[in-house]
Amino acid sequence: MLPALTFSVSINRPAIEVYAFLADPENWPQWATGLASGIRQVNGIWYAQSPSGELPVDFSPRNDYGVLDHTVIPPGQAPVHVPMRVIANADSAEVLLTLFRQPGMADDIWQRDQNWVRKDLTQLQAVLTR
Repeated sequence: MLPALTFSVSINRPAIEVYAFLADPENWPQWATGLASGIRQVNGIWYAQSPSGELPVDFSPRNDYGVLDHTVIPPGQAPVHVPMRVIANADSAEVLLTLFRQPGMADDIWQRDQNWVRKDLTQLQAVLTR
């Protein structure tokens, strides 16, 4: 079993609007700097420009359940699954993202990734509440 942490942020917008924004990978560079400073689609495959270089990313298809899971596919490494959800909270939304510590991940990298998720979720909140 991998160590895991789940992060959340409250967003004062209807869950359906938050989900619609997040379900479009082209919006990710606006908030997900830990994954994508840029993103493009080639032959149906999304590629994120990440701090580690360009990485293929497989996004969950749009759905009615708020599921935004995505899998990052680093070259020569095991794919990294990132569960993510939008949950309605009255007329607002909660966004939850679970981060798994990958096998062999150094403590400083694990801490860096946690900090990046916190920063990205804070940025998401700012983008969607402007």
